[in-house]
Amino acid sequence: MKPIDSRIRTSLAASSRATISDVAREAGVSKTSVSRFLNGEQSTLSPGLRRRIDSAIQQLGYQPSQLARSLKGGRTRLIGFVVADIENPYSVAVLHGAEAACREQGYTLVVCNTGGDRALERRTLAALTSYNVEGLILNTAGWPEGLPPDVTASDVPIVLIDRRLPGHAFDFVGLDNAAMTGLAVQHLTDRGFGHLGFFAQNLAGVSARLERAAAFCAAAARTEGCVGEVHELGDADPAAVDGALKAFLAAGRGRPVAVLAASGLVTLRIVQSAARLRLRIPEDFGLVGFDELEWSALVPPGITTIEQPTKDIGASAVRGLLRRLAGDASPAQDVIFLGRIVERGSSRRPECPGTAISPADERAARP
Repeated sequence: MKPIDSRIRTSLAASSRATISDVAREAGVSKTSVSRFLNGEQSTLSPGLRRRIDSAIQQLGYQPSQLARSLKGGRTRLIGFVVADIENPYSVAVLHGAEAACREQGYTLVVCNTGGDRALERRTLAALTSYNVEGLILNTAGWPEGLPPDVTASDVPIVLIDRRLPGHAFDFVGLDNAAMTGLAVQHLTDRGFGHLGFFAQNLAGVSARLERAAAFCAAAARTEGCVGEVHELGDADPAAVDGALKAFLAAGRGRPVAVLAASGLVTLRIVQSAARLRLRIPEDFGLVGFDELEWSALVPPGITTIEQPTKDIGASAVRGLLRRLAGDASPAQDVIFLGRIVERGSSRRPECPGTAISPADERAARP
């Protein structure tokens, strides 16, 4: 039997993941020599050994296991990011900022979406801590009773984004919800809208929504001639959204009305509902929505938004974690950002007060 050609042997070795033993065997050296080469101790090896090891690595396509090397050194350089809803444009934008900051500092961001499922969130947090992530960034589904004890007992530094957790002293990064909601209410009332509705998903357990709802009610109450309503949309059922919007418009009874949407997802649902009900924005109702969306300027007449510095928020969360990893044991800190109102046609002063809801629709909207 003819011996196997060395090129065939190399090809066979490269067909599966090569190991350090394969490299040593191909180069005709010890595993210790290969390890020294990989760990930057090449000055201890002769030029001939270095060339043989490098050639074997290239031929086999060998790639060291970064996770194994990190675990051996006690560092994984992994940061876990748990997000409650990856479909939320806000979450995606924050992720971009966090990932860029991690990459700049030589860390890898491990992103996990829980879809608002707290049971899945618990399992995800347990899995991430078992993978030895060095820090956690949480945009949680909400934990009224607090995080699971196994997570808080892990000594992994945690930074919260957008949503606070009662009973926990964690670093927090988010928007000044009270200030920006107040500015949005003033923006609408200055343009002649006197009957306002704050539309949000379920409020319970989500601090950002609760803060915005409270600030909305306070701003409406202190504004002379302004009436404010809060509407919870719950799930994404289109009929429920249509019903809530119709009820709100009917309650306006001829006054200029406007919606303040608590998030980008809610803004989208309101715009979709307006299309189904053949309502005009801003002639039938004005609209301002939290979060600047890619399509905000494309939907006639353009949607006025509250733009958050999402990339800065994500990057700030990473910097907070790295500060803790460097040994900072100071009390938990809040990093609060201001946003800005991007004005477009949806909040234009209404020329013709009133709504397009017919008397029949008004009767149907009444409880």
